[in-house]
Amino acid sequence: MSTTPPTPAPIPLARPDGSLPPDDEALAARTHVVLVGVGGATCSGKTTLAKHLRDILPDSFIIHQDDFAPPQATLPIHPALGVEDWDSAPTALDWPRLRAYLRTVKTSARIPHDHSSHDHLNVQVPVPVESAIKERWRTRFQEVQKDTERAHGVRVVWALVDGFLLYWDKAVVDLLDAMLFLRVPHDTLRQRREERSGYATAEGTFWRDPPGYWDQLVYPAYVDAHRALFEDGNIETGVPTLPGLKLFEPLRMRMDDVVERSCEVIERALRASFSGEV
Repeated sequence: MSTTPPTPAPIPLARPDGSLPPDDEALAARTHVVLVGVGGATCSGKTTLAKHLRDILPDSFIIHQDDFAPPQATLPIHPALGVEDWDSAPTALDWPRLRAYLRTVKTSARIPHDHSSHDHLNVQVPVPVESAIKERWRTRFQEVQKDTERAHGVRVVWALVDGFLLYWDKAVVDLLDAMLFLRVPHDTLRQRREERSGYATAEGTFWRDPPGYWDQLVYPAYVDAHRALFEDGNIETGVPTLPGLKLFEPLRMRMDDVVERSCEVIERALRASFSGEV
């Protein structure tokens, strides 16, 4: 019979001055945070996967990289299109703020008090996963957490970092305990992007791609940001060269299988974080 997982203990929130109440400081010291990267191109299914994993992992939450986009008014203007460039890696994200946020989560086991997400404003097409698979892995991770607490005296918290430029910045990569990457062919990505109505921004606006935005900006920026991760710079068929990057190709496997294999990677990452293995 299916059982409801226990309600996760809340992640401590900082006081306005950035400090933690004494009880929360003690809790943070007894908490081990595992940062799991879930990367891939826009419309690759990374947020869908992250949400399935959040349903499985006890004491887990998602960090959406999109929440760290800079103010729209500060974005560079694409010279040919004459519109804001939301996609080129160097300027598409506030990298110092993202790095600081991840370090805070990693070392203090807390969400910075001033953070909010706008992911809930974006519409997603559901891709179901068998409930038996989720239940089996949920039970497994509950057991793993209990074993870890007994062996190391710490509570495990899982932070799933979902992003389209997740592995471009070395400082961000170095903070991650596991790295998952969804690779989807160009034509499928383009079709999915064109079928989307647009994207909600942190400033309450709604972005719609103008004509030519995919061909002249989105896909070229994705290639530029990821060619170093694959052999011979081939992002479509190349073998990953970034150590620890686990590649999944959703068009060649069911989401059930992607979730299963992702859970295996995440469990190994937890064990490695205590053993010192890579």
